[in-house]
Amino acid sequence: MANVKELNISPVGRVEGDLDVKVYMENGVVTRAHTQAAMFRGFERIMAGKDPQSGLIVTPRICGICGGSHLYCASSALDTAWKTTLTPNALLLRAIGQATETIQSIPRWFYAIFATDLANKKFANKPLYQEVAKRFSAYVGTSFQSGVVASGRPVEVYALFGGQWPHSSYMVPGGVMCAPTLKDITRAHAIMNQFRHDWLETTWLGCSVERYLQIKSWDDLMAWVEENESQRNSDLGLFIRASLEFGLDKFGQGVGKFLAYGTYLHKDHYNKPTIEGRNNALISSSGFFDGKNYHVFDHQQVLEHVKHSWYEDVAAAHPWNEPLPTPLESQNLVNTQFDGKYSWAKAPRYMGFAAEAGPLSRVIMNSNPANKAHQIQDPLFGDIMQKMGPSVFTRTLARVHEAPRLYELINQWLTEIDLDAEFYIKPQEIDGKGFGATEAARGALAHWIEIEGGVIKNYQVIAPTTWNVGPNDEGNNPGPIEAALTGTEIEDPHDPVEVGMVARSFDSCLVCTVHAHDEKSGKQLAQFKL
Repeated sequence: MANVKELNISPVGRVEGDLDVKVYMENGVVTRAHTQAAMFRGFERIMAGKDPQSGLIVTPRICGICGGSHLYCASSALDTAWKTTLTPNALLLRAIGQATETIQSIPRWFYAIFATDLANKKFANKPLYQEVAKRFSAYVGTSFQSGVVASGRPVEVYALFGGQWPHSSYMVPGGVMCAPTLKDITRAHAIMNQFRHDWLETTWLGCSVERYLQIKSWDDLMAWVEENESQRNSDLGLFIRASLEFGLDKFGQGVGKFLAYGTYLHKDHYNKPTIEGRNNALISSSGFFDGKNYHVFDHQQVLEHVKHSWYEDVAAAHPWNEPLPTPLESQNLVNTQFDGKYSWAKAPRYMGFAAEAGPLSRVIMNSNPANKAHQIQDPLFGDIMQKMGPSVFTRTLARVHEAPRLYELINQWLTEIDLDAEFYIKPQEIDGKGFGATEAARGALAHWIEIEGGVIKNYQVIAPTTWNVGPNDEGNNPGPIEAALTGTEIEDPHDPVEVGMVARSFDSCLVCTVHAHDEKSGKQLAQFKL
């Protein structure tokens, strides 16, 4: 077996750390892949012994991109542990914060992270290549700068209520620490309308939000693309046409199982927060889809494995029952062998299965026919999964599909805020266990807390990146990105753009270095910054 070079890069982020993807190929096809998180994240140890509300300050610093999602989870975990009361206003302002953070990520991720790969020379012989390169090339593309600039608008709304973005602390157990004025609400509407007029409808959709949300099936979507020139030549129309022409629907399938915790708690259905009552209060629904059937989400079905992680061995356990992670000594991290320990990431499993987290999981849950009246009911991706299955294209389409829906929800929630009603009810601090979850831009995020003697006894975080980039589990079953890479055809081993596209379709929020190796000779063919 070829030796794999290990990279040790100074910290860029904490949850995201640094990811290495080790790829082995034979006859141009990936035969084995390993995802390696190359940095230890010690937030669970940081939290131990501290005041329970420390999570409101510390955990948003886990990530500079989705700190609001961590705040959402930290406050929600204390809500369930302390048995708080949440007013409708509090639930609305939390939902607005989560949604604005997520929607800003969509154009930023699409143009700056994913779409630039479509301008790779691999696709130069395709009819649509020239137009794709003209719009989506990094920095110089005609849509690149406008899309990235527009992405900053929604978090201006977040900052109106949260005081700042990122690293806000306005969500607290019992509600939110803000009292907006009519001027704030009016300004928030104006900012979102600017986002719609500057990018969402004019550049991205080529039509109204309302027209796009009428799409219910794959056939509807393809008819929408060809309905008129504005939609056909929109950035979304171009992306769909180019993806099918370039074959993005043919690789990157993954494990075929999907997990979403759900998010956006209805203002009237979660005023007495409990773990048991959370599923029914969600607007974007939770669940586990095994490829054929939907299952009700139960956080007790989550276990984390460390057999292939650089921690002392313990049996797979639920986060409430996990010990604080004990890293191995440095000499045990040298000359990594992938049949042993090879990553700082743990390997989460749901009902024993590796499960993909992310936008594709969310839209699959929103296609569940059993969803309640107050929950999103969008059958599009139920139909797409039946006809096409998961792929780089499907995963990316799911991410961008969320933008019009989130825009509509944010504007709706802004109209429902009652400026004369309460925003916060002070809770009583007690010992106990709590669970808080949401859907960050990149997928299922949850915090588990145990409070004893008025301080944190145990704090565990499982981020969406952990679900997607986690290593093999105790049964040596691969994680989602490892599985998605396996079987991928690499056209040019000296420029394996396909590997990058698979990894980027998951948006693992990592600075990745991908190494391509020839399985027979072990020769490193190339190293690429992704």
